[in-house]
This record gives sequence, structure tokens and C-alpha cells, in this order.
Amino acid sequence: MKVLVSNLGSTSFKYRLYDMTNEQQLARGGVERIGAPESRCFVEIGSYRAEMTQSVPNHGVAVDACIAQLTDPQNGCIRDASEISAIGFKAVHGGRISGVFRIDDAVLSAMDEMNSVAPAHNPPYMAAMKQLASMSKIPLVAAFETDFHQTIPEAWKRYAIPSDLAAALPIRKWGFHGASHRFISGRAAELLGRTDARIVSCHLGGSSSLCAIQGGKSVATTMGMSPQSGLPQNNRVGDLDPFALPLMMQHTGLSLDQLLHKLATQAGLLGLSGGLSGDVRDLEQAADSGNAEARLALDVYIADIRRQLGGMMMAMSGVDAIVFTGGIGENGKRIRQSICAGLDDFGIRLSDEKNQSGAPERRIDDGAGKVQLWIIPTNEEIVVARQTVAAIQK
Repeated sequence: MKVLVSNLGSTSFKYRLYDMTNEQQLARGGVERIGAPESRCFVEIGSYRAEMTQSVPNHGVAVDACIAQLTDPQNGCIRDASEISAIGFKAVHGGRISGVFRIDDAVLSAMDEMNSVAPAHNPPYMAAMKQLASMSKIPLVAAFETDFHQTIPEAWKRYAIPSDLAAALPIRKWGFHGASHRFISGRAAELLGRTDARIVSCHLGGSSSLCAIQGGKSVATTMGMSPQSGLPQNNRVGDLDPFALPLMMQHTGLSLDQLLHKLATQAGLLGLSGGLSGDVRDLEQAADSGNAEARLALDVYIADIRRQLGGMMMAMSGVDAIVFTGGIGENGKRIRQSICAGLDDFGIRLSDEKNQSGAPERRIDDGAGKVQLWIIPTNEEIVVARQTVAAIQK
């Protein structure tokens, strides 16, 4: 059985193709700058690498372009699209539904209800799903990011809003990055040799969240009602007192929708750095050159991670392992060092040497503390592929 796993953005379509008989990755690729006069198409199939530009007006055409790459007579890995048993989507927010579902009108309706909560994620996913449903007979499956967090206890997922509002509306701390945290949960259990471990999964990247995992289940996470919440993101505000909104509206003259758009696209590390960049690598370089705003952005990011790390540890009454994953988590040597600095009293002791270099997956504590520290590259796509297979076999 071959499964195509898709990861969508508003102007991008990235995929991985798996043979699920042995979970072998056959290909990866995608399209960037969808809708632009020239879109970038790229593919990797074994040792074959290719990149080209062409006009890709929408996500449906992007999928066609990707399937053309996979079925190329000379370098492709499948004969035709009929070899693909299903397409799995790493969907974000279904609100009143959370889990893994064959995509139908009911699923799309639930996603549509949450467009205002996940404006950067749900609309492009829905558009692509609708296009694919009309153009192809391949089964489509949505694996929602919120699914892994359904095990969070009530006390850790409720906002202190009036009970009538809580009963009428899907307002709760849903949590996101579920596929990544689920993968880390399983892989960390294998590495630690135990299934009852208390793990804090630190998914740090353009979008970041922490998750407390106990006995393989999510018990707390930093993201709440929307993917805009929690830690400062690359260009999204993260947590913010809602009573700051009227003051900002009065100052800027912006409507609520306009202000929310600004906070979802121009805030976070990008906003803290004065518009310089939302990329940690750029900010570290600028900070080293004396840019005070870049230094502030990094300091705020690290301070909030440390604050939330403490909360995750308290949710489990301790921690056995802390795992760093995601683009920043896996590659940010200085970020990891700053997060772990001065935590010896908590049994958290980073090895400077192991932190600097080694295998992509490695243990990086010095062995003298009680908490293991790991770098584990995440694999969200294989999680979605497994969920997709289960859904179409159900």
C-alpha cells in the first residue's frame, strides 16, 4: 500500500510518498509559491534530484505536478496515480471533531467553522481537499493535529470563561503539533526503554510548542485555542492578554480583523526584532553584531520556553527526559544551551560537547543529572501515513 502524505501552506504543497508495507519513504517533494507567475517544483526519489519552475495556479494543479514527478517514465517510482491508495493530510483544526477521518462534507463543514481560529491553515487545506475530491478518486484522509491532545485532563484544557460560553462554543486548549509530539512520544519511549516515562517534547521551529507526555499520552501543552497561541512564533504573537486588543485598536485605528491579521503575520520574533526577521538564525547573527532588538527577540523566546518548560514539569510532578525536535530544536545549539542553562538543581545538565555536534539523533546530557536530554528528529509524515492506513482500512 502506497500513501501520499501532504503538508500544505497557503502557497505551498509538500509531500512524502511511503510504501507502507515496510514504511519505506519512496519520494519527497513539493511545490512552493503556488499562484505566483513561476512556482518552484522539486522532487527527490532515491539519488535522483530535480528542480524546475512552472505555472501552478492552485493546490489541485500542484498535486497534478507532483504526481507527474512520481510517474515520470525515467525517474519516477510509480507507474500511475492508481498505485496511490490514499492521500493523508496533516490537518490542523476541526474544532468539534478531533481525530482521523475520511474527508467528506461533514469534515469540511467542521473545518470551515474554525477558519477564523486557524486562518493561515484551514482555508488552504480546505481548498486543496475540495480540488482533489473533484479531480481524483483517491481516498482523502484528514489527521487532525489536535487528536494527540484529547487525553489532556479537564483542569489543563479549560479556560476560565463563563460555563454557558464553554458549553456553547468549542473554546478550550486544543493543542497542536500533535503528529510531531506523537512521534516523539513513541521514539523517546524506545530510546529510554520504558513506556511510563515523563517526557517534555520541545517542538521548536517556525511554529513552536511544548508538550508534557506521561505514559505515552499528552497531559498538557502550550498551544491553546488556536495555532496563534502559546510561545512566540516566528511571526505570530503567541499568548496575549485579550484586554490589550481594544487599546491596540484605539491606537492603530485598525478593525478587530485587521489587528488579528497583524498579530498573526507581523508579530512574534519578527515583531520583537522590529521587522528584521522571524528566523532564529538571522536573529542570532544580528544579535552577535550588536542588534539590541534581535537580542530581545531571542531573550523573550528563550524566557518563555523556560517558563513553559517549568509548567510542563509541574503537570507531571517531574520529568525523566526532555526532547528537542523541529528545525530550531534539532539545529539550534545556542537555543538549547540557553534553555538548559543553570538548571542543575532540577537534574538538567547539558553536555557542551554533545550539544555542539554528533549524530542527528543523540543524547546530549552529561550523564551526571537525573534528566536525560535528547535531540530526536521528528517525522510527522510517517505518523500521518500510519493514521491514514488505519482510517481507510477501518
